Formats: sequence, C-alpha cells, structure tokens
Amino acid sequence: MTGTRERILAAVRSALGGERRDAAAIAAEAAALLHDPELIRPHLPDRSLVDLFAERVSHPRVGATVERVASVAELPAAVRRYLEAHDLPKAVALQPAPDLQRLDWSGLELHATMAPDEPVGVGIADHGIAEGGTLVVRSGPTTPILSNFLPLHHIVALRAGTILAHLEDYAAVASGEPPPRNLVLITGASGTTDIEGRYVRGAHGPGYLHVVIVGDGEA
Repeated sequence: MTGTRERILAAVRSALGGERRDAAAIAAEAAALLHDPELIRPHLPDRSLVDLFAERVSHPRVGATVERVASVAELPAAVRRYLEAHDLPKAVALQPAPDLQRLDWSGLELHATMAPDEPVGVGIADHGIAEGGTLVVRSGPTTPILSNFLPLHHIVALRAGTILAHLEDYAAVASGEPPPRNLVLITGASGTTDIEGRYVRGAHGPGYLHVVIVGDGEA
C-alpha cells in the first residue's frame, strides 16, 4: 500500500511540474483579489438589472418562467393567469407575509399552511441576483422556509427595486441585519440527473418556478 501511495504522489508531483510555490506569495495574491472584488466578479452587460434578471431566470438551463406587472396589487391576477394556463385548481398556499395577505385574492381558495403535496405555493423573495437569475429568501416569522420546497408549482413575487447585480452585493446589503436561521438561494426549478443519468424535475423541491417581477426598478 505504501508503495502504491508513493507512486500516486510521485505522479501528481510530476504532473504539477516546476517548483512548489511559496505559500505566502499565494496568500498575498488571494488577498489582492479579495481587496478588489471587481477583478473576480463576472462582467454584466450594460443593461438594466431587471432585464438581466428576467433573461437569466427564464433561460432554458435555469428553467423558470417570468411575468412582469406594474404593481403588487396585480399579483393575484398574475397568479390566476398562471393557474389557468397550467390547468391548475384555483387554490394556493399563501406565504403569511402582510404584503401578500392584504391583496385581493377573491376567486381563489387560500391555504394558511403548506401541505407536503401542495400543488401551488405563492411567496415573496427578499432580493433577486441578476448575475445568475437567483432569488434570495430569508427565513423569519412570516417566511416559513418549507414554503420554498413543498409546492409543485412555486410562484414568487420579486420587487424590481430589490434586484442586485452580484451575490456579494446582497452580503453587503445584509451586513447590518441579524442573520436569519436559514437563507435560501433559488436558481430555477428543482432538477437532478442523479437518477440513471436522466433529468428529473422536482426531485428536491418545486418542479416549476414562476417569478412575477413587480415594478420597473426605477426610483
């Protein structure tokens, strides 16, 4: 066994080639990159963050759909359109967020809790990240974390003004806030190819994600 280990390590050293670099020099280079994050962040096109987010979250590899509305008051109508388009029952589990509960949900049956086999759940995200079309959801008294995992169809409202360019920007925004018990980053619908190498939707969470962007992001 010892001989085999030495042969493997020798092969690794040979493949790496050259002399071993000084650890202090490597640490200095890493610190320099962290000092100027713009050197390592991906460059984003010179377009509005709302347009970039909508484009990336609806990319086929992400697998979500998007609708844009002018105000949060239009969210119930957007939900009804989604239910009709997918031939779903007019019933949703609604996140207990005051901004959602005060809306006019007439014509829809509302569930106060999220069942394990809930067909449709409606919630609201704290932020969007344009870099990857990612939703950021902080857990809290009005944000049950399982609401993001249990429904087959997950409909999420996102205020355009909360969309940030990069994930690091969210870290900066949240730096002065108490940390949540859970922070969920959602990039598209749930999917996996672990099962016989075939793509399966909804393996670890919602099989369908629909984002309703509210507003245009302008002050």
